[in-house]
Amino acid sequence: TRVLDNCLPLLSGTVFPLLRQYRVYGTHHSLTWSSLQTTGRKQNLNGGRSAQCATSHGGASVSHANGAPKDSPLPDSLLRDARILYCASPAMGHNKEAHPESNKRVPAIVDALEKLELTPKHRGSQVLEIQNFYPASLDDVARVHSRTYITGLEKAMSKALDEGLIFIEGTGPTYATQTTFAESLLSAGAGITLVDSVVAASKLGLSPPLGFALIRPPGHHAVPEGPMGFCVFGNIAVAARYAQCQHGLKRVMIIDFDVHHGNGTCDAFYDDPDIFFLSTHQLGSYPGTGKMNLIGQGSGEGTTLNLPLPGGSGDYSMRCAFDEVIAPSAQRFKPDIILVSAGYDAHALDPLAGLQFTTGTFYMLASSIKQLARELCSGRCVFFLEGGYNLQSLSSSVADTFRAFLDEPSLAAQFDDPAMLYEEPTRRIKEAIEKVRHLHSL
Repeated sequence: TRVLDNCLPLLSGTVFPLLRQYRVYGTHHSLTWSSLQTTGRKQNLNGGRSAQCATSHGGASVSHANGAPKDSPLPDSLLRDARILYCASPAMGHNKEAHPESNKRVPAIVDALEKLELTPKHRGSQVLEIQNFYPASLDDVARVHSRTYITGLEKAMSKALDEGLIFIEGTGPTYATQTTFAESLLSAGAGITLVDSVVAASKLGLSPPLGFALIRPPGHHAVPEGPMGFCVFGNIAVAARYAQCQHGLKRVMIIDFDVHHGNGTCDAFYDDPDIFFLSTHQLGSYPGTGKMNLIGQGSGEGTTLNLPLPGGSGDYSMRCAFDEVIAPSAQRFKPDIILVSAGYDAHALDPLAGLQFTTGTFYMLASSIKQLARELCSGRCVFFLEGGYNLQSLSSSVADTFRAFLDEPSLAAQFDDPAMLYEEPTRRIKEAIEKVRHLHSL
């Protein structure tokens, strides 16, 4: 669930290269939000840009086969031909040595895409990388997070500048460096840019491209009042509200298949009848939320679905979960757009959990969700990178996700060793699925 490339974004929308040898330094200091609110030099909250400028994306450009940038909006001809649109925001300055959520994650994915010939260089107009996108505006973020949190994080940047690295979550290992605020806004802006582009493409034909925000820090643990679990801003939650407010896409479905429960996203929309949040996650894993009986409240009752899976669940469990829970829920909800918290930490090789998904599991999920979006919401669908901390399994699984988007065969057999798998707890999986189906009258 957690960061981006070798660029330091300024809030003016300009991007300057970071030195590759950037390193954190100094002492580590744990902060609480009450201290953040009174710490740090006064800065301009708007970062020199208006909210209107931030959401217009007038300076976005697209990289295609010949590398020439195109001013936005993207030409209709490019959108018609594209099968995948992606943005990479590696947040190279947001980094802590030996931390699992490191700045190696997105570059590893990009390297794998290049090696497997899934980039614009090899695919021409089929695969487009949108570059030079704007950061999210503060108003965009404030649709999900409190202004107190946003201003507190910005003020904390001066402390991070002085000390090199600080901890911004009192109960967990969520850190910040001097670039975290700006890079987190840029990553949220990548998701917004892809929503804009996918929506525009959906107006041109029956099969718009799918979007993938290759971004960090991740977002689905960040609660409205603060950071949590490696996450700074709720990237997918910000994009969901943006899709509603800017594009009139009233009904948003969020599918979260990260191994950990997306508690921040869940909290943000727990009483909202127009956003359906569905999470599959490992039973008993961090952060201990996501109980099955939590189904929303008030007018939002029934639009939160939690499916905790027993340890050892793998490909069988997710095929059953998709066919018996995810697809029926989506078909009943009838979303206008599907957003996906794509966490790859449920992979059998990932060090932070105990499920045993394979590269093929993620291929199946991507292919199935793509088809669901085509059937229900004119193909409008954007994936957001969340977790995944084994660089090999992360990068190969994202690459196979791209192949699913392109309707090309999975390469999972090249990456997965069946010997690493053990028998899934099928009885417990069936019981969990039956219980949630009964609870939600599926």
